[in-house]
Amino acid sequence: MIQTVWPYMAVMLIAAGLFPSLERRFRWRVFEVLPPIVWTYLFVTALAVAGVWTATADIQATQRTITTHLLPSLLFLLMVTCDLRAILRVGPRVLLVFLIAMASILLAIILVYLAFRSVLPADGWKMLAALSATWTGGSANLVAVKQSIGLADSALPSVLLADALCYSVWVAVLFSSTAFAPKFDRWSGAATVAYPQLEPVSGASKPDGAGVLLWLGIALVIEILAGFIARDLPTGSFFTTTSWTVLLATIAGLIVARTPLARIPGPAPIASALLAVLVAVLASQSNFDGIATAPLFILCGAATLLVHIALLALAARTFKFEMSLCGIASLAQIGGVASAPILAATYSTVLVPIAVLLAMLGLILGTGVGLFMAGVLSALAPAVG
Repeated sequence: MIQTVWPYMAVMLIAAGLFPSLERRFRWRVFEVLPPIVWTYLFVTALAVAGVWTATADIQATQRTITTHLLPSLLFLLMVTCDLRAILRVGPRVLLVFLIAMASILLAIILVYLAFRSVLPADGWKMLAALSATWTGGSANLVAVKQSIGLADSALPSVLLADALCYSVWVAVLFSSTAFAPKFDRWSGAATVAYPQLEPVSGASKPDGAGVLLWLGIALVIEILAGFIARDLPTGSFFTTTSWTVLLATIAGLIVARTPLARIPGPAPIASALLAVLVAVLASQSNFDGIATAPLFILCGAATLLVHIALLALAARTFKFEMSLCGIASLAQIGGVASAPILAATYSTVLVPIAVLLAMLGLILGTGVGLFMAGVLSALAPAVG
């Protein structure tokens, strides 16, 4: 049984790297159902429940330190890879579809919460706020919102499972329905559109050792400065010091993205690694106390997805959007940069960089959207007697 910090950290690092490595090496189909980040969470949670380590004072202090400092650093590094000017060049029509897809997801979550709030647990609104963050941007946004609004660790497995299973079904539907696109376009009245020719978005560059150290150091400096400034900003129910810190780190990343510093390889792969470590540490603090809500919350996720599809189809008919752009805009948010470009490539290679840019836009907006939804859903929550 582990009772000291360094063996505990060794397990966290191994768990964080295990499933992404297995996916890249073997391409097992099981990762198409649940992505590596979910397997990492479930695996570490199982180890925690099995009592592999004891939550000593030193280990608990380490967990708090990691979650406090890694999250803003992670968001900063993710933002460094985002080019806002390139996103704006995709054109108003593309951005309109993206914003309508986002609005339909958020409206669907509100409607589903109103329908299920009487049977959801008391913090059901927090769970759906976290879901709105990951279905706008991704897992990093989910973690940021979870920490900001105080979602219990025991509720996280239900959110992750709903996210992963609904996403998997939606990906399968979108890829299998590409042949139906011409009929959909005739139904919606979509016309042939010439999309802007964008340069292919570069993949994640592999950093050398010096680049890893440089970016980690910069990210930690940004986190320290953001936390220092956040202490003097006004706080409330949702805009806590943590909320301000992650938002300031996000803004700093977007600023650095426009500087020559952003050309140094490393931010994207380092951010991916930090996200896996952060998820492993969060999982190490959890148990299965809240797993009983998983079937109900998966039902909420499925209902949200169905309402989103209906609203997006209605918007396509109203504004004459083509199926390819609707699918890409939806998957850029629900699936992110890992799957949206692949769907785009099945329609046209011209759409691939557009899909990547839309996924990046979702990443930028995800934390703010999740915090906004937390405010909306909490206002709709039943009064506690």
